[in-house]
Amino acid sequence: MMSAARDGFGQLLLAEWTKLRSVRRWVLALAALVVLSVGFSLFASAGSGTDSNKHPDFVVGPNGRPVADEFQFVHQPLTGDGSVVARVVSQQNSHAWAGAGVMIKDGTRSGSRYAALMVTPKHGVRLSANYEVSRAGRAGGVPRWLRLTRTGNSVTGYESTDGATWHKVGTVDMRGLPPTAEVGLFVSSPPKVVVTRSAGTTSVAEGPTTGTATFDSVRVDGAQATGSAVWQSDRVTQPHAQDTLEGVPDFKRRGGPSTGSTEANGVFTVTGSGEIGPRESPDDPVQAALFGILIGLMVIAAMGVLYMTSEFKRGMIRTTFVASPRRGRVLAAKAVVLGTTAFVLGLVATVVSFRLGLPLLRDGGFAPPAYPTPKLTEWPVLRAVVGTAAFVALIAVFALGVGAILRHSAGAITAVLALVILPAFVAIALPTTGALWLMRLTPAGGFAIQRAKPPSNMLAEAWSAIDPWAGLGVVFAYAVVALALAAWLLRRRDA
Repeated sequence: MMSAARDGFGQLLLAEWTKLRSVRRWVLALAALVVLSVGFSLFASAGSGTDSNKHPDFVVGPNGRPVADEFQFVHQPLTGDGSVVARVVSQQNSHAWAGAGVMIKDGTRSGSRYAALMVTPKHGVRLSANYEVSRAGRAGGVPRWLRLTRTGNSVTGYESTDGATWHKVGTVDMRGLPPTAEVGLFVSSPPKVVVTRSAGTTSVAEGPTTGTATFDSVRVDGAQATGSAVWQSDRVTQPHAQDTLEGVPDFKRRGGPSTGSTEANGVFTVTGSGEIGPRESPDDPVQAALFGILIGLMVIAAMGVLYMTSEFKRGMIRTTFVASPRRGRVLAAKAVVLGTTAFVLGLVATVVSFRLGLPLLRDGGFAPPAYPTPKLTEWPVLRAVVGTAAFVALIAVFALGVGAILRHSAGAITAVLALVILPAFVAIALPTTGALWLMRLTPAGGFAIQRAKPPSNMLAEAWSAIDPWAGLGVVFAYAVVALALAAWLLRRRDA
């Protein structure tokens, strides 16, 4: 009875925790995890800079964030409630996300509020609003009838294949849209972007695409609408960077689109270029603020290995197994104690790095409007900060498992660092496909969790192009497999 109590898992956890906090070198290593992570994060933040606010490649949307807003607009004013209706007869397949449809917009200023219902060559009907909302309608392309109806502060989109039976796509909140807005037809066609990676550099070439669509059965309905209103055709434009896209070396914008519109017997032919939607730089201040965790990972990887191998080297593991013969539970207790401690200290390091690094990054140019200030309460930021701490904990557990498998400190540390750190640097020199597979197959992919922005293949860091949860999932799988193999070997080999 007493033996069972001593061998209880709670007792094992207490014993391992006592061992961890009682050994001076472990305490120093854990302190180094925090100090080095924060120190190198601040060093990297202080050395980072950008001039994207001086040479903008965006406009500021209603939410204060950088957006793209460029297209051809055939329009007339509508005061109060009403609808704009048109049939998209044909559409050129200039880009998978080229848009041809109807729009309600606060004038013709790039970056102003809008609601749009469009048909696309590859993604069916879409309802978008204010550069944030994007809702899918039914699949299929042209011909397609489209209708936008404004009722107070709401705009509702409908689509039809015959002009008689209408299907609701969705309703968007348009508070802030003035009583008199511009309504009409639009055509957009996003630029084609080609990313090339080789010899440690990332080159991005962007060239405009131009799309053409024809419309008929165009009308504007409403109490304030006038059937005789003159249609105006304007190209909504935005500034363009001259030579560089922020954060990407060797970026070039090529060519210039020719756009406009014609009308004959009620049939409109509209040619447009550009895109409508978010346009934030792929550079991520949150990721930059957490860069120093790379050094912390080296520390915790070495400690995770030594936390296991030192007991084998000194023969202490035999005493441990005599006191607790169930070796798998001993390994599990070590993993829980080390993993939990690494997570807590990793979280301290990430929060401090984030809080102290952001002001340094803002001083270097990572400031609004090009870089809206990230807040810890925002989910993508919170996920990056907490997820990075989880990354640290998983590497600690993985290193513990490798130490138990190899039982050789130098070899185990080398193996862990070769799998976690080395691929992150090797991938920079690989072509895109090879770099992505290396990130998906090694624990180095866990660095993706540090990003608060969506994945992007436009940066040198290959892990920036994979999904954050997928990257962390790879690390979790490595940790589980290492622990499982270590537990199996512990039961079959002499201590």
